[in-house]
Amino acid sequence: MVRTYHGSCHCGAVRFAFRSEPIVAGLRCNCSICIRKGAVLSVPYFPPEDIDVEGAEALGVYRFGDHMVNHYFCRTCGIYPFHDVTTKPGHYRVNLGCVDGVDPLGLAIDLVDGRSF
Repeated sequence: MVRTYHGSCHCGAVRFAFRSEPIVAGLRCNCSICIRKGAVLSVPYFPPEDIDVEGAEALGVYRFGDHMVNHYFCRTCGIYPFHDVTTKPGHYRVNLGCVDGVDPLGLAIDLVDGRSF
């Protein structure tokens, strides 16, 4: 059963909505940036037709290492709402801590070994 989820950065300058099956699991990544952010990520990447972003002008982007991932953050409050990979722009994996009504610490969490990429 697909539903619409809503989310935002802390200050609300960046808002997004996406369509998904119920969220029952999340991911943690152990790469150097994700381990520092401590974010619980969505398992799937959401394609452009399933996600709407408002306030994109408030976003900054950080790339490091191989520059394959666009780590977006709100330039006002600093919160990381989502990222995409440069090979699939606009396909976002979201920070579940930014999603209304989702308790990311109550989900089953899998680990992605990002240090090995």
